[in-house]
Amino acid sequence: MDQGPSKGLHEVSLMSHDRRLRGRPRLCSDCGLCDSHLRPHMPETCLFVRNRAEEIEQRLHGRRRRAGDEMRFGIYREQAVMRMRRPVAGAQWTGMVTTLAARLLERGEVEAVILAGTNPGTRFEPRPVLARTPEEVRACAGNKPSLSPNLALLDRVREAGIRRLAVVGTGCQVQILRQAEQELGLDRLDLIGLPCSDNVTYADQQLFLSTISRSPGTVAHYEFMQDFSLWLTHEDGHRERVDYIDFPMDRLQGIFPSACLSCFDYPNTLSDITIGYLGAPLGWQWVLARTDRGLALLDLLRPDLESRPVSESGDRTRGMPRFIQSLARRPGRPPWPVRRLVAFLQRRRGPRGLEFARAIIEMKLLRNLTHVREKFPGNEARIVPYHVYETLRPYAGLYAQVFGREPGPPGP
Repeated sequence: MDQGPSKGLHEVSLMSHDRRLRGRPRLCSDCGLCDSHLRPHMPETCLFVRNRAEEIEQRLHGRRRRAGDEMRFGIYREQAVMRMRRPVAGAQWTGMVTTLAARLLERGEVEAVILAGTNPGTRFEPRPVLARTPEEVRACAGNKPSLSPNLALLDRVREAGIRRLAVVGTGCQVQILRQAEQELGLDRLDLIGLPCSDNVTYADQQLFLSTISRSPGTVAHYEFMQDFSLWLTHEDGHRERVDYIDFPMDRLQGIFPSACLSCFDYPNTLSDITIGYLGAPLGWQWVLARTDRGLALLDLLRPDLESRPVSESGDRTRGMPRFIQSLARRPGRPPWPVRRLVAFLQRRRGPRGLEFARAIIEMKLLRNLTHVREKFPGNEARIVPYHVYETLRPYAGLYAQVFGREPGPPGP
């Protein structure tokens, strides 16, 4: 892709300016659907044309979300904190997603899995893969924090006559697949959801590493962690840690596409099962089995998992006034002594477990609602789902003080 980093939260960063994506909606996450035979169905499937989360939830669960954590996390049947007893080498976290996808093929429950691999000769550049064997799944293990048009592989699925398919996907990909399910004509579709926020193009991902790391060329893996810092693991095994407060956001704002800043599904709520980290302690994974099929998928993994009770501590609301105020300012970085103090307080007194998950999700909702209102106000009624307003209601007064209106739905 040839669009370099130049815009950010306070500007419009449209991936559709890229030559390959011309003719698509202005808000585009390059999910891959428009590279497939399903492109004519884009208007009724793309969440950036119209977010249909509420009607999909009605089909999946027969109801809307209940007040409380369902508004933030989505509807689920089981919530757990787990990890593989024997972690998978090179995998994200302990390798639950990789193991699950491979096991579905081992047992013949699906004929193929769509997921993201890595382009040869690169560390993190994603490559859509249609895996037909467990070995092909395992070869895709590891983090690829860049946009990957995985749904382009739906043509290969149709051409190969595949009837039972699993997809490891982001929130936008999962919502589109739910809407296009009838058109796919599959006998079975398992959706394994990854929590997803602020994906970037590969070029911008490289800019991020060169800005953040002391040795960007040797980074083998990196992950945003629950201790309010980014952990980067290098080729020689040593770990570099960068506190969130130390990110030079004035130099990084341009890496986030406006589609990602207009998405409201960090926890991938329409999947069968979501596997991530937000609500878990360091070293563990947060699992939300959302459907009956999701429970069955989790059961496939249980013999290899250890678990611990779901927990929470801290008070996320203490930092919200400062965060809401920051949304109205140009990005900057506090002086070094202030950053050291903030990092210390975040680690010692910041939210943990489920409270950390609530904090991060609410901050993303606040930020993205603000972006839509500033840059795409005519789209708000179509692309902001109902649960955003319900979740942000406790911050109505604070938000109104800064922006002159509450974070409620637009009027008629």
